[in-house]
Amino acid sequence: MKMFLNMEMQKKKRIALVAHDKKKQDLIEWARYNSGNLSEHKIYATGTTGMLLEKELNLQTNKLKSGPLGGDQQIGAMISENKIDILIFFWDPLEPQPHDPDVKALLRIAVVWNIPIACNRASADFIFSSHLMKEEYERIVPNYSEYLKRNL
Repeated sequence: MKMFLNMEMQKKKRIALVAHDKKKQDLIEWARYNSGNLSEHKIYATGTTGMLLEKELNLQTNKLKSGPLGGDQQIGAMISENKIDILIFFWDPLEPQPHDPDVKALLRIAVVWNIPIACNRASADFIFSSHLMKEEYERIVPNYSEYLKRNL
């Protein structure tokens, strides 16, 4: 049995954008700077973040629920279904969040499925400046079929 599986990312990436309240302005500024690149990809965003991106940048987004109302979990489900390629999540490490378990679960599932994650502006800049953003990419993920058999 194969230990790893290749999951193909197309040139047009499916990008999830999420930001906690005190990081929304930082994400909007980052998105404004990268609006040309972002417009070449399919964008998903949690509720308020998506509304702000559309209102302030006229950036077409597929809006999900607000994070505390399940949006983080929706994105996590999409990652596990191979429907999100990149997670840009400007989270606030200094402010307690009522939905911290959801945040941790979202970050965990992104690592489980080996998708690029940016948690701040610098890491988002590095991801977006990579030549891989404009190319197809074979993402390697563990083959979890043996794990699934153990839990039957």
